[in-house]
Amino acid sequence: MLEISNAVSLPDKEIELSAIRAQGAGGQNVNKVSSAIHLRFDIRASSLPEFYKNELLALKDQRISKDGIIIIKAQQYRTQEQNRDDALQRLQALIRSVAVARKARRPTKPSRNAKAKRMDSKTKRGNIKAMRGKVMD
Repeated sequence: MLEISNAVSLPDKEIELSAIRAQGAGGQNVNKVSSAIHLRFDIRASSLPEFYKNELLALKDQRISKDGIIIIKAQQYRTQEQNRDDALQRLQALIRSVAVARKARRPTKPSRNAKAKRMDSKTKRGNIKAMRGKVMD
């Protein structure tokens, strides 16, 4: 059972975990032991509330396929158990990230004082540049 929040949790049967061989350096062990974990989670077929499903499907994340399946590959650690925990934590963090309410952006304008300072500095800079010309007798 993967806890997302107090009210939302995922049963283990909805999360498909498979062990695969990790990529990269690892000596002799890398070719013999399947220590990496490949996690697959179908958003549409899950028991998540509709709000979570819609938000997850709307995300522009490379881990979510066009079919609505989250694919996470965990191979950071040397043991299968640590990689399994890592994959589940990453899935949990991804699902929790859509539940956070985004703060609405309120457009702002520069103050009158800020505009005046900007114009004064532009005028001052213009005067400096004007003084660089040829000297007239």
